Amino acid sequence: MKLNRNLTDQELLEQIRSKSNPNQAINQLYEQHYGILENYILRNSGNQDDAADLIQEVMLVFIKLVTQGKFRGEASIKSFLYSICKNLWISELRKSKSMSARNERYEMEKNEIDLDVSEEISRNENLRFVMELFEKLGEKCKQVLTLFYFDELPMKEICEKLEFSSEQVLRNKKYKCLQSLTDQVKSSPALQSHLQKALRHE
Repeated sequence: MKLNRNLTDQELLEQIRSKSNPNQAINQLYEQHYGILENYILRNSGNQDDAADLIQEVMLVFIKLVTQGKFRGEASIKSFLYSICKNLWISELRKSKSMSARNERYEMEKNEIDLDVSEEISRNENLRFVMELFEKLGEKCKQVLTLFYFDELPMKEICEKLEFSSEQVLRNKKYKCLQSLTDQVKSSPALQSHLQKALRHE
């Protein structure tokens, strides 16, 4: 509703404090100051919906400060509303930025975790598959390949552990064991893929 006469700042404050006709005061606050407050938000990364929500909060904060006697007209209402708006919007932007950063960090970490879990599951499936094949090769082959591929021991240490006469003898044995393993899976491309993934660091 268009007012016949605008209230002065002091009259606005008195009406809000006395609650005699607060709607008239609030209507004038919106009519006189909405545009400048909205313009500030639009110029600082906000949109019209942001402005509508925030300006409502600005007005509520202003009315509360007036009724509590914390603003008595030391500055103009226009500058005071602008100050409230600016502080609230800066706080809102900080919260949004912090939330955005947290969400981005969460997504990055989530993707890393998902990838790690997926790789670990795949790796474990490959290991279980290969260990089942090892069982069919005989105890000595199983020991040689397990110590080399899964325990990742150096050839010298495996040679001593399994009491081979030399590393060359051990290498020959390992080659024969792998040959036997390969013969088991030649008939199936899928089995070969499992084997290659599990033994990729030969």
